[in-house]
Amino acid sequence: MTLITTSNHELRMVYTMPPEAGIEAVFTEKAPRPVGPYSQAIRAGCFLFIAGQVPIDPATGKLVEGDFEAKARRVLENLKAIVEAAGATLDQVVKVTVYIKDISKFSDFNKIYAEYFKGVKPARAVIEVSDLPVGADLEVEAIAYLC
Repeated sequence: MTLITTSNHELRMVYTMPPEAGIEAVFTEKAPRPVGPYSQAIRAGCFLFIAGQVPIDPATGKLVEGDFEAKARRVLENLKAIVEAAGATLDQVVKVTVYIKDISKFSDFNKIYAEYFKGVKPARAVIEVSDLPVGADLEVEAIAYLC
């Protein structure tokens, strides 16, 4: 971390990643394979950037059918599997973004989300969208701090 003073005399912290920190892809068979040209997650220094997860069952490669709760659990299980593949836990997730096609499912999602994030809750945004990849009802991406 470096402290700098801006032209208007504000003190700012700048985080720099040492060259030896590196950038690497994280992959696990316990989460679905990417549906496009991207990685399940990227570890960059102390941060893990987890790609958006939709309710695809990694065992079948197909979208989970049924109620919204089953889909939400599948998404969060996929997210958890990727975090664990990086040697971390959900307690280390610091930011979550949720894309949801039906905002009326917000409280249903919160109920299940609370089962997965029990300690300090990550910062989070929930955004209603008109459509998602592969016809999914929701997608969740996250950032974890690993150091």
